[in-house]
Amino acid sequence: MKLAILGGSFNPIHIGHLFLADTVLSTLDYDRIIFVPAFQSPLKIPLDGASSLDRMDMLAASIAGNPRMSLDNCEIRRKGVSYTVDTLKDIIARYEPEGKPGLILGNDLVSSFERWQSHQEIAELADFIVAKRTSSDEAQNFPYPCKILTNEIIDISSHQIREKINQNGNWRYLVPSGARLIIEERALYGHAPETGTINTLENGQKDNNLAETIIRIENDVLRSMDFDRYIHSRNVALLSWDLCLRFGLDAKKGYLAGIAHDMCKELGDERLIRLALADGGRLSKLEQKKPGLLHARAAAVLVKKKYGITCEDILEAIRYHTTGASEMCSLAKVVYIADKLEISRPGVDSELKKLSTLRSSGTNAELEALFLAVLDDTVAHLKSRQLDLSYGTRRLLAAMHRRNHE
Repeated sequence: MKLAILGGSFNPIHIGHLFLADTVLSTLDYDRIIFVPAFQSPLKIPLDGASSLDRMDMLAASIAGNPRMSLDNCEIRRKGVSYTVDTLKDIIARYEPEGKPGLILGNDLVSSFERWQSHQEIAELADFIVAKRTSSDEAQNFPYPCKILTNEIIDISSHQIREKINQNGNWRYLVPSGARLIIEERALYGHAPETGTINTLENGQKDNNLAETIIRIENDVLRSMDFDRYIHSRNVALLSWDLCLRFGLDAKKGYLAGIAHDMCKELGDERLIRLALADGGRLSKLEQKKPGLLHARAAAVLVKKKYGITCEDILEAIRYHTTGASEMCSLAKVVYIADKLEISRPGVDSELKKLSTLRSSGTNAELEALFLAVLDDTVAHLKSRQLDLSYGTRRLLAAMHRRNHE
């Protein structure tokens, strides 16, 4: 197998690194790129902002699923200052590549190459691949045989990204999504979580993987339903996020419940019934008559079993988004509202839509009032179509109006 090596701090890895690796694979005769993160580079100040484990994790998450890109932690294992000559010997001995491995250098490193430890031995061990990092033509003066890569310059550096993160600038699409999740969840480089998001669930349970779980669920939702229903689900998730921020709730929980609420909508009746009964409840007469109503109960069971979501307010928000219940937590009310008012749903009352999109901070009383207004509108719509109300909806309607007049 013909291998090429791309070393660096990767603090953090960014789209420029991956674009460069992809260019080498698509234009030169190599089977695989090996990313080798440094523990500490001899020509750079000590790394800050992320541990070696963080940088390894970001790299691994960024190349997941790509069999032509690999990761080697030899320099992390060695610790101390990393010398390229030692890395080359290590990789050649273990991988036994076909021919000399390629060593990818930026043209910004060419002028300093002769300062590298054992640079002449490096030239004997590897074939050089010189990539454009700057517009200079220094590669023309490189005293060793090399392949000059005609790549486009991606004008971004890890240093710039760290500064953008620390200053709350625009950085999220300069790094691969896997790395972005790790930066956000671990608060790397001075990242401050967005208002309204927290990383703990009930009973102090830590949930450092909530953002990753959301992406898994959303990808499954996209694959399992028609695109119009996916758009509805994502709009519910977005409105739930906005409403959670407005009413002081956890926005990530709102987004997760919103994106998952209809994930069982297109299952057959038999599977819907089997999943719904797994929550320990019985089937009402209306559910027996219209099994499609069970998609909410089924989705709550599925997200618990398949994705390990045990947070009760998330499960409740999914379970009751269709029928409602006499006692619903604030998150469940938010998702109920979002499901009825999201922008792609036809026939939404314009005044209710305005109320749902206000940007000012809201009180619990305002959430209750909005929820009751949406509930009344939903019931009126069902009655106009001569559709049956579920037992949960009838009890909820009575309870809300009784509470409103107390």
